[in-house]
Amino acid sequence: MKTRIVLFLICVGLVPAPAFADVKPHALCAEGMVLQQKSKAKIWGTADKAEQVTVSFRSNKVSAVADDQGRWSVEVATGNAGGPFDLIIKGNNTIAYKNVLVGEVWVCSGQSNMEWSVNSCDKTDKEFATSAPHNSMLRMFNVKKNPQATPQTETSGAWIEADPKTVGGFSAAGYFFGRNLQENMKVPVGLIHSSWGGTRIETWMSASALGPFEKQGGKVGANAASNLYNGMIAPILNYQVKGAIWYQGESNAGNAYKYRAMHPAMIENWRADFKNPDLAFYFVQLAPFTAVKAAPGESNWAELREAQTMTLKLKNTGMAVITDFGSEYDIHPTPKRPVGERLALAARAQTYGEKIVYSGPMYKSVKFAGNKAILTFDHVGGGLEGRELFPTLERKNKDGSTAAAWRVKADVPVSSNVNGFTVCGKDKVFHPAMGQISGGTVVVASEKVAEPIAVRYGWANHPICGLFNREGLPASPFRTDDFPVTTQPKQ
Repeated sequence: MKTRIVLFLICVGLVPAPAFADVKPHALCAEGMVLQQKSKAKIWGTADKAEQVTVSFRSNKVSAVADDQGRWSVEVATGNAGGPFDLIIKGNNTIAYKNVLVGEVWVCSGQSNMEWSVNSCDKTDKEFATSAPHNSMLRMFNVKKNPQATPQTETSGAWIEADPKTVGGFSAAGYFFGRNLQENMKVPVGLIHSSWGGTRIETWMSASALGPFEKQGGKVGANAASNLYNGMIAPILNYQVKGAIWYQGESNAGNAYKYRAMHPAMIENWRADFKNPDLAFYFVQLAPFTAVKAAPGESNWAELREAQTMTLKLKNTGMAVITDFGSEYDIHPTPKRPVGERLALAARAQTYGEKIVYSGPMYKSVKFAGNKAILTFDHVGGGLEGRELFPTLERKNKDGSTAAAWRVKADVPVSSNVNGFTVCGKDKVFHPAMGQISGGTVVVASEKVAEPIAVRYGWANHPICGLFNREGLPASPFRTDDFPVTTQPKQ
C-alpha cells in the first residue's frame, strides 16, 4: 500500500522522482579508443552510488559497483592486437562502442617541439603526412591543456583517426613516431598527446617527486610546480600504455646540471604512477640552436644534452639525436619526420626486439698517445662515416646578419675526416681539432695541443659535427673530461 501511495504522489508531481545518473565513462574510454594489447586495460568512469556497471569486450564480461563518490573501474583482458571490436558499458543506461582497436599505446609529451603540429612542419614532411591515405589503424587523443594546483581525474578530448584532413593538427613528432610503428609492426597504434610549449620539467612532475628538489608552490599556471602533471598527466594514469616519448629540455637549459637528477626522477615518477616499472621512455636530445660560433666555449645547451645522455643509465630508455637538424634562427626545427622516426627506431629495437640499428655512435672510451686522442664508440652499426653539414635556408635577421639551418648535403660523398671535435692540454683551453676515422676508432689531434688530456665533440649550443654511422644516424655530443660546468652549483 505504501509503495502505491508513493508512486501515485510521484505521478501527480507531489514527490520528485528519484534521480538516476547515466553511466559516464572517462574521456579516454570513448569510441575509437586504442587499448594496449596483451594487457588488463582499465575502463572507468562515474555512475550512481552503488550502481552496478558491466563492461563487455571480446566475449568477456566484467562488473564493478560504483563507490560512495560514484566512481567505478574494471579491467578488461584485451588479447592480441586487432579490431575494430565492440565494447559495451551497461548500467542504468547502455553505451555501445563499435570502433575499439587493440594495439600499442604511447604517451607523447613535452614542450613546444612535441606540441609542434604537422601543419607547421617543412613542406617535405607536411606533404609526406597529408598525402598518406586514411589510416584507421593510427589514432591520436589530444589531452586538454589544464594547469591545476591539485591532481585531477578528468580531462576532455576525442580519439581521431589519421586522415589527410586531420593529421595537420596532430603532434608532428608523435604522428611520425606512431606512423612508423604502425607501418612496421602492422598493428593499431594509439597516441595520447599531452604537451605544452615553453614548459619546464618541474611542471610535469608530481609534488612528491619534486620533494628532493627546490620548487615553487602556491601558483597556478603552465610552469608552476606540478601543475601540468596534475591537470594533464594525472587524468590519464589509469590508461594502460606501453611507453612514452618526450621532447623537452630547452626551458631547463639554464639549470642543465640539475636536469641530471630531475630527468630520471621524472621518468621514475611516471613509471610509479602509471604502475608500470618497465614503462618504456624515449626522448629527443636538444637540436642545435642559436648562431654558430667559430671558437670553442662553454655551452648550457651542451650541458643539457649531457644530462639527457646520462639518463640513458636508466633501463628501458633511449635517445634520438638530431644534431643534423639544427637551425640558427628557430628553436623549433621544422623537419619532424626524422625526430619521430628515430624515436620509433629506438622503440622498435629496444621495446619490441626488432634487429635494427637504432642509435648513432655513442662515446665509449679514450686513449691518449702523444699528440693524439684515440676514441672508441658503441653503436657504430655498419661502420663510422664522416659527413659534412652545409648552411641552407639562409635568411637575413633584423640586424642584417645571416642565419641558417644546417643540414647534411646528400650529394657530398662520405669521408674519413670528421669535424666537430675540440681538444685541450693541461691548461684546459680547448682548440678546434680534426678527427680521422681509422677502422672502428676516431683519431683526434690539433696542431695547437701537443699533449691533449681531454676531448669534446659537438660541445656548443649549435654544434656543426659530422660523425655518423653508415645507417645515417648521428653521433651524440660528448666530452671525456669532468671539468666543472657553467650550470653546476658553486661549492
